[in-house]
Amino acid sequence: MAKIKVANPVVDMDGDEMTRIIWKMIKDKLIFPFLDLQIDYFDLGIEHRDATNDQVTIDSAEATKRHGVAIKCATITPDEARVKEFGLKQMWKSPNGTIRNILGGVIFREPIICRNVPRLVPSWTQPIVIGRHAFGDQYRATDFVVPGAGTLTVKFEGADGQVIERKVFDFPGGGVAMAMYNLDDSIRDFARASMNYGLARNFPVYLSTKNTILKAYDGRFKDLFQEVFDAEFAAAFKAKGLTYEHRLIDDMVASALKWSGNYVWACKNYDGDVQSDSVAQGFGSLGLMTSVLLTPDGKIMEAEAAHGTVTRHYRQHQRGESTSTNSIASIFAWTQGLKHRAKLDGNADLEHFSDTLEKVCVDTVEAGFMTKDLALLVGEEQSWLTTEGFIDKVAENLTAALAR
Repeated sequence: MAKIKVANPVVDMDGDEMTRIIWKMIKDKLIFPFLDLQIDYFDLGIEHRDATNDQVTIDSAEATKRHGVAIKCATITPDEARVKEFGLKQMWKSPNGTIRNILGGVIFREPIICRNVPRLVPSWTQPIVIGRHAFGDQYRATDFVVPGAGTLTVKFEGADGQVIERKVFDFPGGGVAMAMYNLDDSIRDFARASMNYGLARNFPVYLSTKNTILKAYDGRFKDLFQEVFDAEFAAAFKAKGLTYEHRLIDDMVASALKWSGNYVWACKNYDGDVQSDSVAQGFGSLGLMTSVLLTPDGKIMEAEAAHGTVTRHYRQHQRGESTSTNSIASIFAWTQGLKHRAKLDGNADLEHFSDTLEKVCVDTVEAGFMTKDLALLVGEEQSWLTTEGFIDKVAENLTAALAR
């Protein structure tokens, strides 16, 4: 079968540990045999990030801006133990955080639904898309330990000379303090990206905040979302019979547990971090979740697996033992990125290939061929395949599907 020609390159961000092993298998068995694809390769493994003083992460993000598409393997964010393990020069920041800060945009996470994988929330029969604002808040906060009694204040000095100063708290003794921020332009972009995604998927959009407590901070998110919706999206939503609504976060969580799905849930940064994992587990597995970072104009996408590097399985691999690691989220990182490449290039054959690979993955699991993590969810009688065995089975089924 002739390979599908892909006119423009994608950025390939390699990663760490077991996901790095899987990443190579996916490319060798599911991507390169079928696609004539040029990649702009960056090694984001922890050793190479350390060797380049993390410049490789910055370079990969800049390349993503040029090409419009990046596909990223899971990577290690080092803590003290990892610094010691790898002899790192310093405790480098999260590569995901670095890339997000350069690209901007919103992270959209969506479950991959397999009918035979039991759900912890049985009513969730349709996908729930979590849109996570990937800027500011706790992830760019200044925090510190307060050593003893004293007064905490926060002060803003405007470029025009205006000064705003607020007393925060009189500390009777030691404690902790934090200051965080966000930007009107970033919040507006968050709104546009969430609403554009809702239009693309034909889903209603909900924003959740705690504006009853954080009247100025969360209230700003509520007000700017409404402003953007009224000015830019109300007509398009009405034409499609879609709605936009703001809800308190506690009300939204309660509603989400009752609803069946098919909506975009726009969350502030920390809320999105937590709720995307809750939703993934509620659908059955953290290993069945897509994750894409999309800029508000829809032109740039970075796709990745929503899970980590699977260190425990990598230790087994290092000992020469067989592993059964779920590769589906990593495969979907490739399909999501390639579908965006197809959209940008107007490449119908590439879009068909990507859709087919996604369907084949789900069909393979539903036919009873899966890795151990999913088999344990399905039941004691369910057999399972090794890491490589599952990818081989998907490759076999993909070849058959494309030949039809």
